[in-house]
Amino acid sequence: MGKQKLLERYPTLIRMMNYEEVVWENDYDRAMNPNTFTIEETYDAEARLSRFSSYLKEVFPALQKTNGIIESPLVEVPAFARTIDGFNGRLYVKCDHELPISGSIKARGGIYEVLVFAEKVAMVHGGLTEGDDYAKLVNCRELFAQYTIAVGSTGNLGLSIGLMGATLGFSVTVHMSADAKAWKKDLLRSRGVTVVEYEDDYSAAVANGRAQAAMDPRCHFVDDENSRDLFAGYSVAALRLKQQLDEANITVNEEQPLYVYLPCGVGGAPGGVAFGLKHVFGEHVHIYFAEPTHAPCMTIGMMTRLHDAVSVQDFGIDGITEADGLAVGRASGFVGQMMEGMIAGCYTVDDAFLFDSMRKLEETEGMFLEPSAHAAVKGAHIWKQQRGTHIVWATGGSMVPDEERYVYRQMFK
Repeated sequence: MGKQKLLERYPTLIRMMNYEEVVWENDYDRAMNPNTFTIEETYDAEARLSRFSSYLKEVFPALQKTNGIIESPLVEVPAFARTIDGFNGRLYVKCDHELPISGSIKARGGIYEVLVFAEKVAMVHGGLTEGDDYAKLVNCRELFAQYTIAVGSTGNLGLSIGLMGATLGFSVTVHMSADAKAWKKDLLRSRGVTVVEYEDDYSAAVANGRAQAAMDPRCHFVDDENSRDLFAGYSVAALRLKQQLDEANITVNEEQPLYVYLPCGVGGAPGGVAFGLKHVFGEHVHIYFAEPTHAPCMTIGMMTRLHDAVSVQDFGIDGITEADGLAVGRASGFVGQMMEGMIAGCYTVDDAFLFDSMRKLEETEGMFLEPSAHAAVKGAHIWKQQRGTHIVWATGGSMVPDEERYVYRQMFK
């Protein structure tokens, strides 16, 4: 279908071309398709992360207190909720900006995929056998050094892959798009990771990384657009959230529904979390993906059902946003098609809102999140009259250097 036909059929696209904030409510069939990805893969991922816990607490002292489990707290933010006029419900932040090792939601999927690859290599070469204590992997650095891991990233996925891969001993190459923050590139290089920079956007970095990796049989490419391992790692978050809600005596049912707002770039992280949430909470969870007005690739893909066959550039949308983790022009088709039966909708957010929200959250709760994470906050404004529990899924922020925070704070004014 050509551009003009799409504009006639989906007039909301015209508003998106003008960078207006929009809300798209999903009216497609909500029947989930279990054949694309199964909940068994989520439980397999949870078990693998448990097996690796002894190794993780060995190499990352910060994980000693959680016995090697990578998880973030769920924190109620009542003072911040009061800044949302007419908010009706309880507002929480799922603090993935505090996740150990790489300080973002990407620690879930990115670190998990690296661990999957490490397990395979160690098993093949005798460094690990079934039933072993995975702490013995500290002795496999020379083996892992013979292999390379590559990934294309706008920033946070690159951090998780790079920091975990380098710790294990792999040679790691991160292909980073033009919008990636300099401090993330510098941090990776300081850990011995090779960073390849591009003048183009995220899609170009991924394409080049994929092409280079294909030429090396010992290189594992982490494909953010199509990886089942990434998706599985993200989906484990739902099992952890269920436990946290139970511990807080928060019930999720028809009378007390759960609203979850997830920032979305290419779609892997929010898609994996959404998959898990739908299987855990069923019809009582309402999940929305948030995107910048300048990079609404998932909203366009979901609305038109063209998914990765369409990009923001097809409509003259520039993809330039301060929400660097969400600066993606083309969504994952793998994720988008699966989400047709799962999410409640998508919405877009102007960058100005992100900085206003950053200021208010820091003033009221002393919590600092990257601009990308604040795209989720807009959902609590849009659906503020809905009773129940509202969760803003924070995606990054704890590793942002002080000088970068200062720059952001100047944008508050």
